[in-house]
Amino acid sequence: MTDLYEIVGGADFFVRLVDRFYDGVADDPVLRPMYPEHDLAGARHRLATFLMHYWGGDPTYMEQRGHPRLRMRHVPYAIDETARDRWLLHMATAVEDLAPTPETAATLMSYFVPAAEQLRNT
Repeated sequence: MTDLYEIVGGADFFVRLVDRFYDGVADDPVLRPMYPEHDLAGARHRLATFLMHYWGGDPTYMEQRGHPRLRMRHVPYAIDETARDRWLLHMATAVEDLAPTPETAATLMSYFVPAAEQLRNT
């Protein structure tokens, strides 16, 4: 089985995906306050490297951060249905714009939708 990482062309795809996602977050009144200005570059890096690792690529995320523990890492943020939906809107837009095929887009979203729901904490 070929990893999605290889199908999409590797690291560059995930960097572009995360950049497109954060383009939407930048002007979002619900999500933007969750991303402190001083850590935007760090947040981009962490998401990109997490996605690369998750989808079969570079182990940088695990080397730098260890186990993802996504729910625990997001506890400080009040993530309600609105925040979840806004996050999914920006990620779905990025996926739609960049996924090389509809099948790849569906595979990505089949992860993002339940992951976003799992992080909802209010």
